Amino acid sequence: MTDNAAFDEIFGDVPLMAILRGMGPERSLAVATTAWDLGIGVVEIPVQTPADVEALRLVADAARERGLIVGAGTVVTVDHVHDARRAGAAFTVSPGFDPEIVRASAEAGLPALPGVATPTEVQLALREGLTWLKAFPASLLGTGWFGAMRGPFPQATFVATGGMDATTAGPFFDAGVRVVAVGSALEDEAQLPALAALLAR
Repeated sequence: MTDNAAFDEIFGDVPLMAILRGMGPERSLAVATTAWDLGIGVVEIPVQTPADVEALRLVADAARERGLIVGAGTVVTVDHVHDARRAGAAFTVSPGFDPEIVRASAEAGLPALPGVATPTEVQLALREGLTWLKAFPASLLGTGWFGAMRGPFPQATFVATGGMDATTAGPFFDAGVRVVAVGSALEDEAQLPALAALLAR
C-alpha cells in the first residue's frame, strides 16, 4: 500500500493550488510569484516537455528560498517521475490513476496525487492506501459528483482540478472539496481579489 497523507501538511489550511501549464520558465516563475504573494503556497508545474521540466526546476529553486515546495503535474510515465525528482519536485500529480506511477513516486520519496473520475477509480485508489485524490475534470464532473462520492467514500479528500477559477470555485467548496486548483485565473487581475477572498474562507 501507498500512503499520501503527506498532503495534509502540504496543503495545510490553504484551499487553493496553482497549476502553471506550458508557460515556460520565466513566465512560470512570474505567475508562481503572484500565487505565492497572494497566499497560495502550493504550485504545480506539469512536465510534458523539456521546457516544462526546466520551468519546474526554476520555480522549485525559487520556492525553496521561500520555504515552499512545488509539485510536478501531468505525470503519466515513470520517466516523468524521475524528471520530477531531479528537477526538485516535492510531489507528483497525475490526470488518472495508475498504480505504477503512484508506486514509482513513493519510491522516489514523492507523495502522489492521482486523478479519478469514477467510483471504481476512487475505490481502487483508496485500496492502494491513497486518501487524497484529484477529481478531474472537475468542471465536467460537477458539484453533485462530490456529494455522491462522500457517501460510499467518506475517507477520500478531493482536490478539484480542470476548468476551475475564482468564479466557479465556491460551489465546489460548498460541495465538500478540500482544495481547488486554478491556473489562468492568476493572470487575470480582475480575479485576484476573488481568489484572495477564497483564501480567507
